[in-house]
This record gives sequence, C-alpha cells and structure tokens, in this order.
Amino acid sequence: MKTIRFNLDNQPLQTPRVATIGFFDGVHRGHQYLIERVKAEAATAQMASAVITFSCHPRQILHSEYVPELLTTLDGKLIQLAKTKVDETIVLNFDKDMAALSARDFMEKILRDRLDVRKLIIGYDNRFGHNRSEGFEDYARYGNELGIEVIRHPAFMLHGVNVSSSVIRTFLHQGEVEMAALCLGYPYTISGKVVPGVQEGRKIGFPTANLDTSHYGQLIPANGVYAVKARLEQSIATLPAMMNIGMRPTFNGTDITLETHILNFSDDLYGKTLSVSFMHRIREEQKFDSPQDLMKQLQYDRKMVVEQFEKDQDKDE
Repeated sequence: MKTIRFNLDNQPLQTPRVATIGFFDGVHRGHQYLIERVKAEAATAQMASAVITFSCHPRQILHSEYVPELLTTLDGKLIQLAKTKVDETIVLNFDKDMAALSARDFMEKILRDRLDVRKLIIGYDNRFGHNRSEGFEDYARYGNELGIEVIRHPAFMLHGVNVSSSVIRTFLHQGEVEMAALCLGYPYTISGKVVPGVQEGRKIGFPTANLDTSHYGQLIPANGVYAVKARLEQSIATLPAMMNIGMRPTFNGTDITLETHILNFSDDLYGKTLSVSFMHRIREEQKFDSPQDLMKQLQYDRKMVVEQFEKDQDKDE
C-alpha cells in the first residue's frame, strides 16, 4: 500500500482512482467490507483503489475541546489499512480551510480536481462537508454534475447489528472485549509508555508495568481484570499477561491506573512502549479487605488467565 499525505499545497494527483472516504477509526469489519467493494470496482474500471482519510478527527478541528476516544492511532490505522491491500491510503491534512468547504466544493476542489476521484463509494451512514448537513442523494446529484459516480455501500451486519466504530466503543465501555474483537476482526489494542507506579503489586508478588496512554488518546475499556497479550516496542513477539484497569480500591486509589502483569517476565520496562491486546475479561473490579485477600484473588486470576490462553491455543490447533 502506498501512503500519500496530502494538503492543499500539494500538486494534484494524476492517476484516476476509485475511492472511499471517512475517518475509518479501528478499520473494523464494516470498513473492510467497504474497502473490498472499492478494490473490486477499481479492478473492473482498471483504476487505482484508494482510501481517503484524515490526519486527525475532523471534530477536533471544529471543536478544539473535543477529545475523541480513538480505537486506533493514525499509525495503527495505517497498519490496518495496509492489511486490506488497498492500492493507496491518502491522508488529508484536515484543517479549518478544508472543514469550511461544502460537500459540493469538497467533491469538486478536493476529490475531483486534486485527487482525480472518478468513482466514490461511501458507507451507508457516511456524511462529509461543512456541518455534515447533506446526505447521499445530495452527493449523488453533485457527482452527476462533476463527473464522479457516487455509490452507497450497505452496512456490514453481524448478529443483527450494524458494525460501526460507535458500536465497538459501546462494547469496550461495557468490557465486552470479545465482541469488540469480533466486530474489529482483531483484538482491541492500546499502547502506552511504561511509567513508575506505587509498586503495591510488587509487594504482593505481582509486579506490573504501569501504562501512560495519554499521548495516544485511545479508549480505555471498562474497569476490570483482563487476559491480554503484551508486545514490546520493536518486537513482533507477544507475551501472555493479565491487566487490571481501575482505581485500586483496596489501596483507596483515586485515579484510574492501567497495570499489566506479564507472566514469567522480570525485565525492566520503564520508559518503553508497550502494546496490549485485550483477549478476555476475567472479572469486574473489586475492593478487598486486605492486600492478602487481593493477593489470593490475583493468584486465582492468573490461573484463570493461563487456562483461558490454553483454551485459545486448543481452538487454534
């Protein structure tokens, strides 16, 4: 996949293309379904297939106080888009000038004149242009005027649900990481820097890597204990681990912490980037009467995590 970072100062692209446009947060199975249509239409038309996305969430430009709960960072999104084998991903440098364009002006000045889009395939609920006030019928009419064929693609249905980024966020807020993974097509993953913690876990035999994810802006799943797979930066190997997300109520904590205990691992991780993929939720967050009671529960949790990974391995064989 070729990645093109494009702003209004760039020279127009000359290759005719079939494209889709959107933020594509998570690049979930609904997105993948849409991109397969783009690739098929492009092959038939003998044009390049392209995904057009944005460098940041458009609402962040329109409302500076808006903080999105992202399913993927931009880098993570590009990795997932590359897996679709689309020819190109065009990353628009979305700014206030671009945000001010009407849908028709955007189609004319950006899609047609700058990106040479000949056929535009959009998701069933996708809207673009200033204030997102227009819909598919408007886009189709503008396309007829501008020489762009506009096609609406149906939703991807899973167990009677239209798969969307908002649906996946709801699952994650509820701790339903397995349903989120089913909709995404891969386990939900967050990244963060390992920072010093209060080291209460180390005192009871469960040293943890404490993650600071604030730089990445990703959604944090519901509080609880999870079976996860951890991956260190610049490594492709994943390590079985269990993760606690919560307020540390046994120790009267007041802030949410993300603590990852990597099984059978003792290396120093401070300052390194760790990615954590959520496989299963083990239990909700609980408050215990003493650190000793917490230790007993964590021992049981670890046993449950190991058993869960053994079941997963048996399913794969």
